[in-house]
Amino acid sequence: MSPLTERQRTLLLVIIREYIDAAAPIGSRRLVERYHLDLSPATLRHEMAALTEMGYLRQPHTSAGRVPTEEGYRFFVSAMMDQAELPEAVQNTILHQFDQAVPGTDQWMHLAASVLAHQSHVASMVTAPRADIPRFQHVELITTQGRQILMVLVLVGGEVSQQLLTLAEPVQQERLSQTATRLNSVLGARTVNEIAVLPGRQDALEQDIMTLILSELRRTSEGVSGEIYTDGLTNMLSEPDFAGTDSGRRALKLLEERTTLQDLLARTTTNSAVGGLQVLIGGEAGWEELSECSMVLARYGVPGLATGTLGVLGPMRMSYARTIPTVRFVAGLLSDLVSERLTGA
Repeated sequence: MSPLTERQRTLLLVIIREYIDAAAPIGSRRLVERYHLDLSPATLRHEMAALTEMGYLRQPHTSAGRVPTEEGYRFFVSAMMDQAELPEAVQNTILHQFDQAVPGTDQWMHLAASVLAHQSHVASMVTAPRADIPRFQHVELITTQGRQILMVLVLVGGEVSQQLLTLAEPVQQERLSQTATRLNSVLGARTVNEIAVLPGRQDALEQDIMTLILSELRRTSEGVSGEIYTDGLTNMLSEPDFAGTDSGRRALKLLEERTTLQDLLARTTTNSAVGGLQVLIGGEAGWEELSECSMVLARYGVPGLATGTLGVLGPMRMSYARTIPTVRFVAGLLSDLVSERLTGA
């Protein structure tokens, strides 16, 4: 592809900004009226035709103005990726919201999804932080009724799982609490492989619970578990880009299918560095349901301890200038919170 002249570069950025705001094809007359460009209408039309020929713009109809192509959006994102900043007032608002939240992974995840959806005006998704190698942190055993007890397992990083267990005979809460205390003392911060080689427990109840803990750690290491928090799903359907089409509904369906969404996020962010940002436009995500969408994703957390993914999903015409710095800022904030929780620093 031929390199753009400075004039073509400036013109392309202006056209894409206008299209993001207007959600309608941009013609030469609109550009002349709004920007008082020092170009004749003939020169402007020539440059727009050249940008179309190079694949940055397209013309929906012969008499219509131009709209960006996927390649045009990629150029736009590349040009402003490091320039877009979140206004200080918005940063302070987000920080205040987290300061007011009840400390805890679940509350932070819900709030992060809400903030991303509100600030970006599209759909958001946040995965809970997970250890690169799952490690035991804490177990609680709670009697419910009869022979049933509730096992609450907490992993390093804050991931929580709950299981109802049926014992051979009823067990008093005092004994359950004693068993949990002993297991917490023995298993603290160990991996599944480290727990598996520990000597067997003499107490049958302890041995049964440890077997279940091992099973859950193995399940987590295989990527089966992991909560995903979403928000702003209805924002998708209100976008004019999806009016009268099935694009928004297909994207929403993918967001609602947790297993598919986990697979998508795993494929797109597994090799990303913590703090790194990815912008996937159109077909880059590799999913037909998202061929008319864009995703802005980032990993957060503490490398080697626990990491998660957050981001937004919307039309290709999303406001990247607002979305990119918002995703970057919230990812940094969650990284700080996870670090504080895990290391105390």
